[in-house]
Amino acid sequence: MANLDKNYNWDATSYFEDLVSRNVLAQSQGYKFGRVSGLQGLEDYIAAAQSTTAAVCVSDISPGYTELNNTPHTRRVKTVFLMKRHALGDMAARQRCMDELRELFRQMMSVLFKERTRLEQGVLYFDPRVQFTEIEQYFALGTACAYFQIGFDVYTNLVYREEEWLS
Repeated sequence: MANLDKNYNWDATSYFEDLVSRNVLAQSQGYKFGRVSGLQGLEDYIAAAQSTTAAVCVSDISPGYTELNNTPHTRRVKTVFLMKRHALGDMAARQRCMDELRELFRQMMSVLFKERTRLEQGVLYFDPRVQFTEIEQYFALGTACAYFQIGFDVYTNLVYREEEWLS
């Protein structure tokens, strides 16, 4: 059983960085790993990484909430962006890139599905619905983009401790 005196979190950034480094499709197609701050951060990443043809980026911001009940927990939502460049205006190439992004997403979800029980033993509970969204072609011309969001709950210790407060 996990130590309930501490709060828990999931290092999704390191988790997906490891997946990219071990995935055959990602490695064969030259996917790089990046850290960004939201959708604007992805735009900045694409603009700055002109030599990068494909990437998986995890956002360092994480919306969520804390639930105040008998089993206090914090909900976090991590966003993972997928991008692949294609010839500008070539809709057939864009379609191939989107198909590849969908397959990469599927492969990542297969690992998460397989490892879910092990991760949940560490007091980490995943929302069974993982939302996948394709970004329209005008977001970044010549780049197919999509993202998925993973919601998870972690135990949060809300025991009041007087020593944490000034009188």
